[in-house]
Amino acid sequence: MAGYAGSPWAVAVSGGGDSLALMHLLQGFAKARGLPAPIVLTVDHGLRAGSAQEAKKVVAWAKKAGLKAHVLAWRGTKPKTGIEAQARQARYRLMGDWMKKNKIATLFVGHNLDDQVETFLLRLARGSGLDGLSGMAARAPWPVPGFAQLGLARPMLGLSRDQLRAYLSSLDQAWLDDPMNEDAGFDRVKIRKARDALSQAGLLPSRIAAAAAHLARARESLEVMTQAVLLRAARNAAAGGILLDASALAAAPREVGLRSLASVLMAVGQEPYRPRFESLERLFDRIVRLELGGGATLHGCQLRPLPKTSAPFNLAVVPEKPRKTGSSKGGGVAKKIRQ
Repeated sequence: MAGYAGSPWAVAVSGGGDSLALMHLLQGFAKARGLPAPIVLTVDHGLRAGSAQEAKKVVAWAKKAGLKAHVLAWRGTKPKTGIEAQARQARYRLMGDWMKKNKIATLFVGHNLDDQVETFLLRLARGSGLDGLSGMAARAPWPVPGFAQLGLARPMLGLSRDQLRAYLSSLDQAWLDDPMNEDAGFDRVKIRKARDALSQAGLLPSRIAAAAAHLARARESLEVMTQAVLLRAARNAAAGGILLDASALAAAPREVGLRSLASVLMAVGQEPYRPRFESLERLFDRIVRLELGGGATLHGCQLRPLPKTSAPFNLAVVPEKPRKTGSSKGGGVAKKIRQ
């Protein structure tokens, strides 16, 4: 985030109880410490009638709290499938573009303890590995590519949804209820509706959140080991590629080897998140068993076997598609492979 450190901060506000509570908490925090007030960003997604009016309500609530607010509209044709994921991508692209233009480095978002629990359960259902199950971090990189200088802050991961709504009630602050939060067609809503049964079985939100925190600490330890393996197993190559020594990956503990491969794929493919765990495992097994054949593709990368003359490196990982001119991506290889 070089060059952005002294800039003001922004807060994403949808009008729901969580983000409105965060808006008020940050406003009070800034006022008490003489800091610049956060700038409110709200997205009019246009997915249903009334979204523009809801965005206007957010602006009015922000102004009442003494904050500046900006509405960012998602224009164009809307998706028919995968709406949840594509809307999320669109939100972060819109806010990321605005923040880059206005040189604001950090966006505060209203994720809370309940969101952490739902994220853990969703990823568990999808077969995620340690990284997914360690939950959302309090500080995180931007969730879509092209915004390497931006980051997210989640200061409310220890607070429950009920606590936040009680806080808003104490302020006599109304909030919006998104009908999409009741649509059982979305995976997160399905998980939310199953939580009562899980609580009755002893899987309380606090215990699930604690499990995610334990896994996050284990993840930090494995990161240190992963970097050590990458120093032996990988070398930067031309055009953003990386050379790999498959035997060094195979010699590492399986979890560390998987994490090392994921780091390489993220760096070359310039993706902020790791590939799906099942796909990563299948590729890893093909590599260490020397069953890659003519090559493979995953996560925006192409993997090509190298001739014996390239020993000890026997695999090249290169971008699957040519880079776009003027792209703001980059630097991933240098960050992942320290030499």
